[in-house]
Amino acid sequence: MSDASPLVLVVEDEPDLADLYATWLSSDYRVRTAYGGHEALDALDDDVDVILLDRRMPGLSGDEVLAAVRDRGIDCRVAMVTAVEPDFDIVAMGFDDYLVKPVTKDALRETVSTLCTRNVYDEGVQELFSLASKKALLEAEKSSTELEDSEEYAELTARIEKLQSELDETVGGVDDHDSFVGFYQDLDRNSSSAEDDSSED
Repeated sequence: MSDASPLVLVVEDEPDLADLYATWLSSDYRVRTAYGGHEALDALDDDVDVILLDRRMPGLSGDEVLAAVRDRGIDCRVAMVTAVEPDFDIVAMGFDDYLVKPVTKDALRETVSTLCTRNVYDEGVQELFSLASKKALLEAEKSSTELEDSEEYAELTARIEKLQSELDETVGGVDDHDSFVGFYQDLDRNSSSAEDDSSED
């Protein structure tokens, strides 16, 4: 592992669990651990590529840490790793992926790998990945009636469609069409994976 390896910040108020996650990742990534929200903000800087963030923590919650990360303008991907079942409030949150505990080693490593890959895309594509992850997660967790009745879900769907349209126009004259097709394939795989993972919980 070289110094150029992506840096992952693990934020988890259970030290044993934080250390376990760090062990799972340490062979391929540089890892920092923070055992609470305030410690996470102290450990946060522009070198961080991915944050694995527990949502329910005493003192400073994961939601508050996430808001602080985005307010600081830190350009990193964030995955919530939490026992909190996702609800429609996730639509307004600035994370990129959402894992419900208990989390397996393979799922954690795959999520970090996927988020590192997303860092090569521009802001619009990253947002589309994030929104698609949320949509797939809600579709796996909520009934069709709940989805139909949700203003948040309707707004999420409309935003995805608008972004896809904008991105289609952006790459309309781009020669590297194969790369963009590959992006959409990655997006579909990401959505399908979210649905599969959620259905197993």
